[in-house]
Amino acid sequence: MAPHTPAAPIVDDRLAAWMREIRRTLHRNPELSGQEHRTCRYIASKLEELGIPFQAQVAGTGILARLGPVGGGGVALRADIDALPIEEQTGLPFASEHPGVMHACGHDGHVAMLLGAAALLARSDLPGPVTFIFQPAEEGEGGAQAMIGAGALAGARAIYAGHIDRHFRVGEIAVNSGLITAYTDEFLIEVRGRGGHAAKPHETVDSLLVASLLVMSIQTLVSRETDPVNPTVITVGRIQGGTAPNVIAESAHLEGTIRTTHPEARRKVIAGLERMVKAMEELYGARTSVRIAEGYPPVVNHPAAARIARDAAAAVVGPDGVVRQPYPSLGGEDFSYYLAQTPGCMVRFGAAPEEGKSFPAHSPRFDFDEGVLPLGAAFLAQTAIASLRRLDELPPSPAGADSGPPERAT
Repeated sequence: MAPHTPAAPIVDDRLAAWMREIRRTLHRNPELSGQEHRTCRYIASKLEELGIPFQAQVAGTGILARLGPVGGGGVALRADIDALPIEEQTGLPFASEHPGVMHACGHDGHVAMLLGAAALLARSDLPGPVTFIFQPAEEGEGGAQAMIGAGALAGARAIYAGHIDRHFRVGEIAVNSGLITAYTDEFLIEVRGRGGHAAKPHETVDSLLVASLLVMSIQTLVSRETDPVNPTVITVGRIQGGTAPNVIAESAHLEGTIRTTHPEARRKVIAGLERMVKAMEELYGARTSVRIAEGYPPVVNHPAAARIARDAAAAVVGPDGVVRQPYPSLGGEDFSYYLAQTPGCMVRFGAAPEEGKSFPAHSPRFDFDEGVLPLGAAFLAQTAIASLRRLDELPPSPAGADSGPPERAT
């Protein structure tokens, strides 16, 4: 066991069953970003069961709860609560009852883990305050920013979270220092040509031809203009244009995403994309425009927080169960906004289902091994306790931080 790390809290069978039922209830009743009203009420009902003070409807549909003494440096734990616009195809007995909406990224499990951690910590003699952040709108809307604005990080010296990950086995927790996720920028390209009859292409400027050439050309920004040691991906996820098979399209538009892990690679890709789009005007006589929508910044785990998380993970799953994420994920996470304000660490909870049943996150058949739930709860609780006992290893709290507890919702 690592130095300064007490024995991890134990999740008994009763608590494990309670968490499993929470996960399944949420899975049956998913809600999209910003619409998590039933989810918010359900989480509130579980906090009331535990007798933990909370504030509901934070930043719309979020919840903040707190345990421990008032004042002094505290620790925050975060779970995201929203679902995705996906039609579920798992066939699970607790599959989504809401057409076109599904928990396909494990957020239902994240909520169950954080409530489990709250149950464990409610039984503990805490050396400082712990804030529980149930955050809405992680999937593309950046709900973290709204929660921060509502005071989620008040008094917090560190913040921790975890994400269910099918690339690791149950009993493994991946802990890394430094960068673990990517920048997630998006783009919209508009192409306007000159429509006409398909039999007379010489009288037109074919916007679909220009759009198709752009799809192929922009891939060279990755293969020939970025350093191959910096992972980079450009994906065109949507093309629209045309009205009939015998009509050359007047206009087309393309939407996609740029995933980068290095600021210079990001700058070069965006500049190169703008250059290529503009060049199509001279090359084919089309009018073009490109708009870049800035996405989430990368998640960068603080070294001190990562050390504490690693020791806590070892106390929960043993030293052999603590692994490393071999390379940064090109996925995005708005946990990055918390880390821009407060040191912290996001880990990966191994949750691979049995062989042959593993599907990627955001798939209509995504599921995970619920054996991860007790381990995630124990880790979050252990990390909170260890972090409170090792505040001297963390940077000083921001000046003027307020650590007042939230009021119980009425």
